[in-house]
Amino acid sequence: MGRPMSSHPSIRATLRHRAFRTLLGGGTLYFIASFMQSTAAAWMMVELTGSSFLAALVQTAVFLPMFLLALPAGVLSDTTDRRRLMLGALSAQAVAAALLTVLGLAGWAGPGSVLFLIFVAGCCTALMSPAWNSTIGDSVTREDLPQAITLLGIAYNAARALGPAFAGAVFALGGAGPNFAAAFVGVLLMAWAIRRYPPAPHPPSRLPAERLWGGINSGLRFAWHSPTVFAQLVRTLAYAGAGSALWALLPVIAAKQLGMGAAGFGFLMGCMGTGAVGAGFLIGRLRVRYGLERLVAGGCIGFAIGMLVTALLTWRWGVYAALLLAGASWMAVMSTFNTATQTSAPAWVRSRALAMHTLCALGAFSIGAAIWGGLSDLIGLRPVLCTAAALMLAGPLLARRYPLRMGEAPDVTQAVPWEDLFVAHEPAPEAGPVAVEMCYRIRPEDSQAFLDTVGELRAPRHRDGATFWRVYRDLSDPTRYVERFIVASWADYLHQRARATVADQAIEARVRAFVADGEAVTTAHYIAER
Repeated sequence: MGRPMSSHPSIRATLRHRAFRTLLGGGTLYFIASFMQSTAAAWMMVELTGSSFLAALVQTAVFLPMFLLALPAGVLSDTTDRRRLMLGALSAQAVAAALLTVLGLAGWAGPGSVLFLIFVAGCCTALMSPAWNSTIGDSVTREDLPQAITLLGIAYNAARALGPAFAGAVFALGGAGPNFAAAFVGVLLMAWAIRRYPPAPHPPSRLPAERLWGGINSGLRFAWHSPTVFAQLVRTLAYAGAGSALWALLPVIAAKQLGMGAAGFGFLMGCMGTGAVGAGFLIGRLRVRYGLERLVAGGCIGFAIGMLVTALLTWRWGVYAALLLAGASWMAVMSTFNTATQTSAPAWVRSRALAMHTLCALGAFSIGAAIWGGLSDLIGLRPVLCTAAALMLAGPLLARRYPLRMGEAPDVTQAVPWEDLFVAHEPAPEAGPVAVEMCYRIRPEDSQAFLDTVGELRAPRHRDGATFWRVYRDLSDPTRYVERFIVASWADYLHQRARATVADQAIEARVRAFVADGEAVTTAHYIAER
């Protein structure tokens, strides 16, 4: 079971940070406008084609770019100027929104052009999201971070409630064009907030900068060898994939099951957003009282109930109540996953961790939306929603294999290396592979305890850059052990040394405690000859 947090700052206290308030305000207006745009596009598909698949494909066009671009965008955020990255992406998105506005107002918008420009806007959002999320995180203290993430979730889900409601009313009055114009204004407001409070530049470093492909590999390796982050990503993937059915098929539920128009569809989306907003103010206390796993399990059950009721009822008030419950459950679970990911990633990889969370959440959402939409055309709406609800109920079973926990400060705080790096001639950054050997001479009676403890170094070594790791016993001296790992290049080894955390150093301290009196740990470095 996830460990409850002992205390949490209030949401109101989080708002004392002026930069956070401004960025949050700009982001909220941007979210509202984006939901107006996607809601209008989805409803346009229903009116133009009557196809469940094309209506659901709008969600795919919005979120598939996250799956394709989130991780490269995370690398760029961790290694380049975040301000230029965000403003460049927003500039391109403004052009796409302006084209959509012209097409919508002129009556020239068709399914192909709308899906293409929605996809372009989604690509721009994907490129800027990791940088923007890390900028939001940097605008508050670590103690305020969980509640800042919760407040960001509240803002996002308030936009999810208000955006579709506004879109439905505006669509009924003037069609899709004015909604697309609102998206253009939202992009401009977001750009203003970022220009007003730009992110701090990355700390200067003497280490070689990571390249795009190497940065992607580093991020993937970190997630694969960090049990805490990997568990959160798996749980996010499963929850978003099952939950995408209800979000993607809501236009079809409104039109075909409840006989509603655009305004009615907007109201259904608003119900889910309202439930999410209401839950946001309670999540901190619920985490403290029940812990992570109980909160997530309750959210899975609540969302499954919401899907089942929506699938089986045609009574509108019953569906409204079910969607309120589903929205609250979605907020509780996704906010918990997001907070756990952000608190578990050190600064050097934080944007990439956020990108991978986004990749799992919205990538599963976009692919799931297409799958559920296609299945709905084949086997019907109700069987699809019931199947998705069953998968959602099975989600908590993952807790045994992939438990959740919040990261602590030692997990993300950079440590000072045990010893200085002494080499006769430092290789070029691209030289390698590099082999590192650390020799331990231990007390004979401690051999098994030593092996159990040194084994805990496997994950941190791999996580921070090693491609190979193993411990060897000297056949001529049973008290002598060698820890050996290989890193792809000298630059990667320098990065690996810099990435060790206080928690990693605590493990090394326990390993070194087994060294016999009068002995010292020795380190040797070897470079591959070509």
